Amino acid sequence: MARALAYLTERMRAHAWRAGEIDVAIGDVIDALDRATRLEGFHVLHDWNGKADAVTANTIAIDAVEFASDLVGDRPVSRDAIALALDYYFLYLLALVAMRSWDAGEPGANLDRVTRLLQHLQGPHGSGQRFADNAETLLLVATSHFEPNESGYDLLLARARALPDSNRTAMALTHAQAMGGHLRFGYEVTYGKDFKAMRDDNGADYPWLLFGLSGLMDEYDRLAGAAEAAPSRERIVEGLINGLTPDPTAVLGKPMSWFASHQAELERFLSLFRRHRAELTPAIEAHRPREAGYWPIALFFNFSQNVLKGVVVDAVLRGEATPIGLNDLFTGITRDDAAAMARVSLARRLTAYARVNPDIIRGRPSPVIVYDPIIGRQSFGGAIRAIKQMQ
Repeated sequence: MARALAYLTERMRAHAWRAGEIDVAIGDVIDALDRATRLEGFHVLHDWNGKADAVTANTIAIDAVEFASDLVGDRPVSRDAIALALDYYFLYLLALVAMRSWDAGEPGANLDRVTRLLQHLQGPHGSGQRFADNAETLLLVATSHFEPNESGYDLLLARARALPDSNRTAMALTHAQAMGGHLRFGYEVTYGKDFKAMRDDNGADYPWLLFGLSGLMDEYDRLAGAAEAAPSRERIVEGLINGLTPDPTAVLGKPMSWFASHQAELERFLSLFRRHRAELTPAIEAHRPREAGYWPIALFFNFSQNVLKGVVVDAVLRGEATPIGLNDLFTGITRDDAAAMARVSLARRLTAYARVNPDIIRGRPSPVIVYDPIIGRQSFGGAIRAIKQMQ
């Protein structure tokens, strides 16, 4: 495996591949897309090294493969593991392409094209690994790490608001879920349960949280009263409570300063939430974390892309793909007990890996991915109190 993975990372660096007798060199294309995206403030293919205060030299895909190689290097070659690592590389190229969806008009249609390419990547001719549901989730993966220049987040948010309804709703759902887990981690770990410190330090995240909640509330209002829309409505309700749990009073109580320039969006959300609160409250109660089942409110993490990276490394170590992708970890809605337990098992493995490889946060080693239903119930309870107390 060590030799096979080393060859794979060599090809990843060069963006050059050989398929039978055909040489495929896409380095110039990737470099052009990457340069355009960096000019907007995003390093899609590379993570941020907080210790060096710089962008990492390796791409995220290469870092994941080299990390796995250190653990499985002496094993015989696993074709499934190699195919999975290759697909992860191509997933990031699709994320980069998704970021350029606004370059030539009709961004919604362009995102839909990327979604079809993603489905092909995850189809029968690949490794079988599931990464994400759609291009809108790839936008989240592409941007979910620290960037020294945060102006790109404002640019992307303005673009997201102007998307067609279906694409905007998909982005709202994914970002409400992701911001929920990310800010719950901030509250519990990064900021030591200090709401003020978290609010002061997350000027890019809170507007995205509001975008997600507001977009979901718009969709809930549209679906209200339509019996055939019940399954879609359940996903919307789950996304709403996920996004409300990390800091409910920032939205439902006294609005915080980061929302001042998004006042119309905030007022629309609050107006619709009050209109539907009577039927929303019992619907939300169904998503209170319990002992049995999988509960996304119990999952919190520093960045969404690290959750996906953990899923990939776990699959490489196990030598087999998993049908559980990032979006599956964002929802507990399933009628299949076996599927729920598979998510619980994966979430617990990711927590175990994170504990073995902690980051130093506030001077202490801390896992950056945690699945804990007890903390999930506490977060849920705080959100329910804020809902009941809102004016």
